[in-house]
Amino acid sequence: MASASKLITLSEAIKRYVPDGAEIVMGTSLETLIPFAAGHEIIRQRKRNLTMVGTISDILFDQLVGAGCVEKIRAAWVGNVITGSSYNFRRAVESGDLKMEDHSNLTIAMALKAGAMGVPFMPALTGLGSDLFKTNTSLKIIMCPFTRKTLTAVSAINPDVAIIHVQRSDEHGNAHLWGNLGVISDACLASRHIIITAEEIVSPGVIESDPNRVITPGFRVNAVVHAPWGAHPSPVPGYYNRDHDAFIEYRNESKTPEAFEKWLRFWVDNVKASDDYIRLLGNERVVKLKLKNHFLSEPADYGY
Repeated sequence: MASASKLITLSEAIKRYVPDGAEIVMGTSLETLIPFAAGHEIIRQRKRNLTMVGTISDILFDQLVGAGCVEKIRAAWVGNVITGSSYNFRRAVESGDLKMEDHSNLTIAMALKAGAMGVPFMPALTGLGSDLFKTNTSLKIIMCPFTRKTLTAVSAINPDVAIIHVQRSDEHGNAHLWGNLGVISDACLASRHIIITAEEIVSPGVIESDPNRVITPGFRVNAVVHAPWGAHPSPVPGYYNRDHDAFIEYRNESKTPEAFEKWLRFWVDNVKASDDYIRLLGNERVVKLKLKNHFLSEPADYGY
């Protein structure tokens, strides 16, 4: 018997699986495929007291902080990947309104790996001799029972929900992703729920034609959302390039709380569907960001 479709709207996915106070992992493939559309829907639904987990979430975490959605961040880096500092995040940290758990990229990766494996922690050399232990209670110094060497114990992270953006998915949640995979697989396995936003919804046959490209099995996925341009302004390999101008514009339009509120009304509150967002981008910008050159992989033979 065929499995039921998990294809729902973005609004419904966020409403069902992102309650107030949830811990969410996003931005798990570093600088690509950041699920901005999902983050903006979280803002539109005025979610509160969230804990955000990520490696590099770029300006998405800054937007969520500025909108008043976030109580705590567990991350290696928050900022504007092109221009540096992000202003909402900086204001919130300096005022004491935001709790911060400092990580390195590796400790976040290992925390999610531990969560994915179902173990309480992962041993590592990372972080030793650093100031991370001063602010991060999820890191402990331990002694290896075999070698007697000093190690870092990185506590597992098991988010309530992982939100990932992919190139394509079928309606059952079997999704193809290519490019930098980052920590997406571990983030999905570590999380209690998974929301997938996808540039395209394709038939199961397309997914079955290349099973090694499936990033997480559909039976672990709770919701699938068709969200073309759902990672803009970050790039999606095979679909569109990074919108450098958007990051520069955001820097200029978030320098003060008043300027950010104006940005928020235009780019977030105005959007009710993906078509609205594409309309705000404008055809000229969309065309500029589309791929100019295509570099296709060699086909793989799964014959017998």
